[in-house]
This record gives sequence, C-alpha cells and structure tokens, in this order.
Amino acid sequence: MSSMLNIGISGLTAAQVALSTVSNNIANASTSGYSEESVQQVETLGQSNSQYTLGGGVDVVAVQRAYSQYLTSALWSSNTSLQGATTSSNLTSTLNSLLSGSGNLQTALDNLYSGFSNVANSPSSSSVRQATLGDASSVTSVYNTLGQQLSQQSTEVNEQIGDSVTSINNLTTQIAALNQQIMGAGANGNPNSLLDQRDQLVQELAGYTGISTSTNNGSVSIYTSSGDTLVSGTSSYALSSGANQYDPSSTDVLDSAGNDITSQLSGGTLGALINYRNTVLEPAQNALGQSAIALASSVNGQQADGLNLNGQQGQAIFSVGSPTVLPSSKNAGSASVSASISDVSQLTTSDYILSYTGAGTGTNGWSLSTTGGQSVALTANSNGTLSADGLTFSVSGTAQTGDSYEIEPTRNAATSLSVSMTDPSGIAAAAALTATASTSNTGTATVGSVSVANSSNANLLSGATITFGAGSSYTITDGAGNTTTGTYTAGQPITADGWSLSLSGTPASGDSFTVAANTNGLDDDTNALALAGLANVGVLNGGQTSVVNSYANLTTQIGDAGSQASSNLTTQTSLYSEAESNQQSLAGVNLNQEAASLVQYQQAYQASAQVISTAQQLFSSLITAIEEG
Repeated sequence: MSSMLNIGISGLTAAQVALSTVSNNIANASTSGYSEESVQQVETLGQSNSQYTLGGGVDVVAVQRAYSQYLTSALWSSNTSLQGATTSSNLTSTLNSLLSGSGNLQTALDNLYSGFSNVANSPSSSSVRQATLGDASSVTSVYNTLGQQLSQQSTEVNEQIGDSVTSINNLTTQIAALNQQIMGAGANGNPNSLLDQRDQLVQELAGYTGISTSTNNGSVSIYTSSGDTLVSGTSSYALSSGANQYDPSSTDVLDSAGNDITSQLSGGTLGALINYRNTVLEPAQNALGQSAIALASSVNGQQADGLNLNGQQGQAIFSVGSPTVLPSSKNAGSASVSASISDVSQLTTSDYILSYTGAGTGTNGWSLSTTGGQSVALTANSNGTLSADGLTFSVSGTAQTGDSYEIEPTRNAATSLSVSMTDPSGIAAAAALTATASTSNTGTATVGSVSVANSSNANLLSGATITFGAGSSYTITDGAGNTTTGTYTAGQPITADGWSLSLSGTPASGDSFTVAANTNGLDDDTNALALAGLANVGVLNGGQTSVVNSYANLTTQIGDAGSQASSNLTTQTSLYSEAESNQQSLAGVNLNQEAASLVQYQQAYQASAQVISTAQQLFSSLITAIEEG
C-alpha cells in the first residue's frame, strides 16, 4: 500500500510541477526573451525480486528551457547587422534631406553665372552689378547653411558614439552580474529566468557592436570585433569615449587599457556610426568644401584677369578660410605647421597626417599620408616649404620625432565662404589688356589674342612694346623700362610681365605690337563673359570637373550611399526576421500546444489523486479487516 501511495504522490507532484511550468509558459508567452520551459522527468526505480521489478513512481529532474546556442548566436549576429543597417539608413536619409531641404545649390550657382552674363549684357549698369553681388551672397548662404548642417550632424553622430559606449558599459556590467548569479545558482538547478535575462542582454549588446562569445562553467565571455574583452566571468571591462588626438570635436573609442580601438570596431549601432562618420559624412563635408574653394578660386582668378568699372584690376569677390591644421595632443616638440592651397586643380577631398620622422628621413624629415593610411609623395621647395596634392606646408619651430599633424584642407571651407566685395563697380567685366599692331607693319602678322597668364605680376598693366628684328628675333620693352629678348616661333605665344600674346601670320623685321591696359572698360564685356563661362570650365581634378559638376557629383555620391543603405536595411530586416523565426520556432511559446499540455497535466494530476485515494481506501479496508478479525 505504501508503494502505491508513494507512486501516487510522486505522480501528483510531477503533475503539479508540470502544471506550474505550463502556466508559467502561458503567462510569459509575450515576454521578450523568454524561452519555453518543459519538465524533464524519469521513472523512479522501486523494489525488485528474482521475478520482476516494480516501478517506484516518477522523479522531476529538471525544468529545462528550449535553447539552441547555434540559433541564439545567429539571432545575436543578425541583430548586430540589423541595428547597423538601421542606423546607416537613418543617417544617410537625414543627410539626403539636408542636401535637398536647405536651398538648392545648383540653382544658386546657375543664378550666379547668369548674373555674370547679365553684367556682360549691361557692363555699365550699377543695378545689374548689384544684383549679381546679391547672387554671390545667395550662393554663399547656401554653402554656409549646408556646411553648418553637416557640422551639426557630425556633432550629433559623435555624441551618439559616446552614448553608445555608455550603453555598452551598462549592459556588460549587468551581464557580468548575471554571470555571478548564474554560477552561484548552478548547484541548485538550471536558473532559467537568469539565463533568459542574460541572453536578452547579450542580444541587446550585439545591437550596439559586433561581438563574439564563449561559454565556460555557466558564464559567458564576450569580446568586441577588435578582440578586446568586454565580459569575462564575473568581471566586465568598460570601454570609454574620448576626444580624438587631433580633433577634440571628434569622438574616439578606447578599450579598458586606454588604447584607441575606433578603427577596429565594426557592426551594430556603434560600428555604423563610426563607419558613417568616416566614409560618408566627413567625405561629404570635404567635397562640399572643395566645391566652395573651387568656386572662390575660379571666380577670384577670373576677376584678376579683368578690369573693373574704375579701370583697376579686378579684386576677389569671395573669401574662404585656409586649410585647418590640427596638432596631435601627443606632440612633444615646439613645431608649428600651416597649410595653404597652391593649386586648386590638384586639390583632393582627402584629409592628411603630416608626420615628423626625424632628420635624414622622408622629405626634410617629414612624411605625408592620408588619414586612411595611403602614402602621399612630398616635394621639398627651394624656400623650405613642402608641397603635395595642391597644398603647401610651412613649418616653424622644432619638431620631435613622432610629432604629427592632421591637415583638413577643405573640411570647413563651406562654412567659411563669404562675399568680400561690397562695391558693385568692382566686378571686373572688361578684359585687362588690349593688343594692337603698328599701322606701319609690313609683315602678315596680326594680333590673335592677348590674355593674362599671371595676374599677380606687378607689371601686368604697365604696358609693353614688342619690336621684331631679323630672323624672327624680338625685343620687349615694358612700361617699367625692362627689356627682354627672344625668338618668335609660329604658333607659340610671346609672354612677359604676366601676359601672353598670340599672333597669326608672319611678322617682318621692324614690325611692332603694343600690349597695354584696356581703356575701354566701361563698355567691354570680355571678362564678364569669361566669368559667366566658368559654369562649364573645369577647375578640379586636373581641370576636368567644374564647380557645378562637383556639386552634382556630391549629390550623386550621397544619393548612392542612401540607396545602398536602404537596400541593405531591407535585406537585413528580412534576415533578422528569418533568424528570429528560427529561434522562436524552438524557444517560443505555442499557446495551442500549452493549452493541450495543460489539459494533459490536469488529467494526470487528477489520475494521481485517484491513485492516492485508492491507496487510502485499500489501506482503510485492510485495517478494518484486521480489527474485525
């Protein structure tokens, strides 16, 4: 009887545990991260003799959660990709909105070049000139607005990098604490609730940065994509965020030992933020700045080739800031570096690191590379400066080996662009020079054209006479009394004092030509037409890309980045849904199945209770029979 009673009690207990487990499953069907639990039970061995063995009931050995390390790890990895794709898509979408919502730069540029064309049609009109200066102010305003908005997004991205690091540290601290609780509870059975909580935190962590994991003695160890430890056993190792060694406004990520691991991190929100900043946002800022510099350089250069309404050489319409030089916070020397743009046509959108490698190495002890690590050839100039990629570097003071400087040639140009001209008569509509042939010439040579070759030459407008002698020799006498000689070659221009004269035909001995400042500036539109024609003139990339096309290239570049990010988000969303579905097919709660199990265990409970009742009745009958006997 006692055996039957014990069997009934064990069955009742097992059914009760099963009912509680099913009830818990049903209650947590919508709980994020919850894994379905099931009762693991085994038969209890009873008494045996030489002929048979009687069962002793049932034992509940565990309440096991449905879990697959493979499916869970796949879900974590998929979440890393999804959160990274989501972040990239949001950022590029915002950037595209900025470009389209802060004024149309294309229209502003078209209006400016049309304004110069209007000046060409009415070179003496003060109102037309004033309107053109207004067009210059408008295009400047659009560049400024775009530059400021990109800078604002840069600030926000850097703040988000810092916030992501804080979130990562909070999560790793919680995971380490759960490791300790799980290891402490290991002797008392599987702590399913704690394991589910830990898995959920690891998944959330994977959304911030790419990770790898390993499990040992119930604890999970977590590592970043750079190989640095975030969690090991009951200890967590905090990352930190800090100012970049060159640019204090740029946030870097450091490991627990203080090493910069920014470039080694990938995946998740943090990886996407870093990648977006380095490969999309900063290149966009640089390209916009390059376009602003190209505008200022081309317009100012053409201005210098003409005369304004007062008969003076044209002055700059635009001004733009110089390249930014940022010394490393680790520098030990006293050297100071400045940079200037010497050739806009060779200017790139790269940023650079100028490093002092020590006397006897590199170029005068210096080496140059892009911030991406690509080496760039330096040229040593006779005046002690260094040149590369359209830039000139000047160094003063004493550098120590290992000192370095980040050069940002174009990053801040869009925000620094401004209109420096206030007087509309200053627009140089007229050609700077005229050339005439002497009426007594006997040869067939005629003036083809005269143009400005070097607008900075002090004797450009001083005038000059070219007199031909025998054998195509010639003598140039300028207004300053300087004399130079040469031999004319058909098809080759004659140059002096910053001007270039082209002839057609053959000059005879005794023929002469005069180059002088243009005195017909009031009605001449030659240089205004040249200013208007800058819309189609190549300025950048060795003279291949115009200002208008440079902006078009930028919008295409950002549009492509946005399209790729959107497409990747669609792909990663689908992959995450698949990974989640696979994981939930094992670990998720099926309410229909749980309802069926609830009925099954209820019946088992009732049956076990009947076994107990039967055992009690048999025992009572036996006692009664003994007493009556």
